[in-house]
Order: sequence, then structure tokens, then C-alpha cells
Amino acid sequence: MLLAIDIGNTNVVIGVYQGEALIASWRLATDRARMPDEWWAIFSTLAASDAVDLDRLDGAILSSVVPRLTPAFTEMLSERLNREPVILNSSLEFGIKISIPNPTEVGADRLANTVAAFARHGGPAVVVDFGTGTNFDVVSEEGDYIGGAIAPGLSLALEALTSRAARLSAIELAVPDRAIGHTTLESVQSGTVLGYIGLIEGLLTRITAELGTEPFVIATGGLGGVIAPHTDAIDVYEPDLTLEGLRIIFERVRRSGANV
Repeated sequence: MLLAIDIGNTNVVIGVYQGEALIASWRLATDRARMPDEWWAIFSTLAASDAVDLDRLDGAILSSVVPRLTPAFTEMLSERLNREPVILNSSLEFGIKISIPNPTEVGADRLANTVAAFARHGGPAVVVDFGTGTNFDVVSEEGDYIGGAIAPGLSLALEALTSRAARLSAIELAVPDRAIGHTTLESVQSGTVLGYIGLIEGLLTRITAELGTEPFVIATGGLGGVIAPHTDAIDVYEPDLTLEGLRIIFERVRRSGANV
């Protein structure tokens, strides 16, 4: 079994694979103050509740955009499971080119998304990852990462609006029935959620024009399931895309002869 961990700014997503099948997954809030033993207490409890035998793990891979948590999870895996994880970064050889001037700038999750998108759908493709930021990862026809775009995340934008406007309280992230809101709540939902759909459609139109051909568009991330059904610009929603990319990368690294 393989353990795949994606540490993001908002959530930590953990998946357990048996071969190519994702047999269990959990989404936790990212808490930069937690110690390795605290992460272990949560993780081992979840694994036990889903009848996952952690003693059967024969590998682990980790992607992280939170540097403070990388050593915490590495220590947890080393001390509790006797596993040294593969840590995904741009210098790792896993079969794609990173065609931008400074490859070290690319987040590990974006590399995993690129690999999974091409493996599942070919290229060109665009992954729209709805997290703390909304990332657009562009995959070439050959399966390489060629750049993208980053916008503030939907939750972040709504939080910024409601926290700075005295008369606005917390508002549900839901797609309204109409663009012309008849209440303050409807107006904020329209401007934020429908406005974000407009942002996504507009950026995808520009990306398509620059590519010169129609890419396959995959949504992923926690809020992707809210947005994807309401726009024809997204072809499919795949919530576990990043974990799948980690699984594929681990297998490629292992086949290359690396000691994993």
C-alpha cells in the first residue's frame, strides 16, 4: 500500500492506495502549530476507523506548499511508520519537463496535477485547482508543465469581503439562481460565486487562445464540486487528482531505480 499526502495552505489531504485504487482518504485542516505526535494521533485514529492497516504500507510520498509542516510529517512517517517519504519537488526525475524559467517556483501540488491530468486525459489540458488560491495549471500536448495562472481562492475572496464590510455576515458559498440579487445575501453570492465563474471562463478563454487549440479542462480541489456543474468551460471534476498524481510519480520514481 502507498500513503500519499498533499499538504496545502488550507487542507492536508491524505490518501491510501492499494495498487491503483484509492481505498481511503481524509481531508484535515492545515494547522501549522501541530507537532508530529499530534498529526499521528489524528492520522492513526482515522486509519483505524476505516480499517486501514498501516503496517502494510510499503511506501509514502509527500507534496507540500507549507515548508513548516514538511519536517513534521517527515518525522511522523519516519518515527511512527519507519518510512522515509519521497518528497515531491522540481528536481525529482518523474518524466515531465517544467518549461518555465525557474522550475523551483512551481508548487509540488501543481506538478502532481500536471502528471495526473496528462495520464488520465492527455494534452493539452488545464487543471483548475480550487484551494486557498485558484490555480490554473497548463499541460502541453506532450504532457509537460508550461505555466499557468493564480487567482485568490473563492473562500479567501468572500472572507475578505465579509470581514471588511460591517453589514455583511458570513455567507454560504452557493451558486445563486440569478445574477441580479434581490437581497444583500443574493447580491454577494452573485458577485462572488457567479463572478468567480466569469473569472474562470475568461481566463480559460485566454489560455485557449494562447495555446491555439482547445484543452481538456479538469477541476479539482474542495470547491471544484461547487463550481464545475455551473459552467460549460470545465469538462470534469476530479477531487482526488492531486493524490493520483502523487501515486503515479511514486511509481515512476520507484521504476527509475531510486531507493523508495
